[in-house]
Amino acid sequence: MYVILTNKPGQFHTIPGDGLKPVEAWNYLLDGRKRAEFVIAEITGAPRVTIVDETPPPAVNVIPSKLLERFATLERARGELESLAKGHRGYALERVVAG
Repeated sequence: MYVILTNKPGQFHTIPGDGLKPVEAWNYLLDGRKRAEFVIAEITGAPRVTIVDETPPPAVNVIPSKLLERFATLERARGELESLAKGHRGYALERVVAG
């Protein structure tokens, strides 16, 4: 099973807990400018996700992963991301290459 974690620069970022293994990351671009980063993570068990609010006042929330939409395969998670950019002018996904 897979979930999608979201990071929005200057707004918030997510920190995967034990049981969430990041598999790949994608930048969500509008007219070439990064608007968000999505991380597809493999999920095992019932981990928790930490969400750090970067806007004043900063806040940290820890939520159960049961609140996240799950995808049976990596391909389905990718398909969900692709649907965000498909048919929307100026939006694109760019795979983040590690290292």
